[in-house]
Amino acid sequence: MSKIEEIADRQYVTSQYQNASNLNVRIRLHQRFSANKYGWPRWLFDQFSLPPQGRLLELGCGPGNLWLENSDRIPAGWEMVLSDFSPGMVRQAQRRLGDNRKFRFGVLDAQAIPFERRRFEAVIANHMLYHVPDKASALAEIQRVLKPDGRFYAATIGEQHLPEIAALLGKFDPQLASWRVRLAGSFTLENGSAQLTPWFARVTLRHYEDALVITEAAPLVDYILSGRVNLSADRQRDLASFIKQELRRRGGKLYVTKDVGVFEASGPF
Repeated sequence: MSKIEEIADRQYVTSQYQNASNLNVRIRLHQRFSANKYGWPRWLFDQFSLPPQGRLLELGCGPGNLWLENSDRIPAGWEMVLSDFSPGMVRQAQRRLGDNRKFRFGVLDAQAIPFERRRFEAVIANHMLYHVPDKASALAEIQRVLKPDGRFYAATIGEQHLPEIAALLGKFDPQLASWRVRLAGSFTLENGSAQLTPWFARVTLRHYEDALVITEAAPLVDYILSGRVNLSADRQRDLASFIKQELRRRGGKLYVTKDVGVFEASGPF
C-alpha cells in the first residue's frame, strides 16, 4: 500500500468507526442470516485457552459485543482493558459494560500500546488488524506487552469471504466488483501466519464454519451501503430493485460463503 493509499484508508477507518452504526448494520446481517446459529462471539470465546486469573487487553473492542455475548462466561479473576482507536467506540463499550468492574476502557493505537512490558496474559484483536497501517509495529507492541506464556488471538477473514456479494455487485455495476479487495489483502487467513511468525514461535489457525443464507433484499442493501460503496439515492433504489430481482430469480435465497477464523499465537519471547 502506498503512503497515499495508507492515509486514505486510515481516513476511511476513522470515518467508518467513529461510532458503531455502520458496524452494527453488518453485524445484524450476520446475526439474522448466518447458517451457524451458535454465533461468532460464543465460538471465538471458546478458542481462548487462558488461566482463570489474569489481565487481558482487547484491541479494537468496538461496542463491546464480544463481552456482552459472553457475560455469563467471564471468569471472576479476569481483569480486562477494552480499547479502540475510535473514541466513539470506546464510549459505546463503556456505556454498555461500564457497570462491570472487571473492565477498564481506553482509546489507544495498536502501533503504540501505552502499557509496560509483559503485562498481559492475553491480547485479542477481533477483526481489526487489517485496519492497522503498520502491522509490524503493532505486532511488536503486542509481543512486548504479553507475558512470556501469554497468547495473542487475531481473528480475520479469508480471500473467499463473501465472494457471492462481490459477484452480485459486479453484475449490478462492474466498477463495484472490487468493493473489498484492499481490505482482504491486508491481514487474511491466507497471509496472517506469515505475518505472525516473525514475532511468535507457535501460530495455529482455526476456522469457523458458517455461511449466509439471505432471504431479504433490504438488509443486504444496508450492509453494502454501510461500507465503501457510495451511491446516489437513485442508484441505491436501483440496487435494491436489482437485488430483489436476483432473490426472486434464485428462489428467494442468496447463498453466501463465509471464510472466517482466528489465529492463536504464542511465545517464547
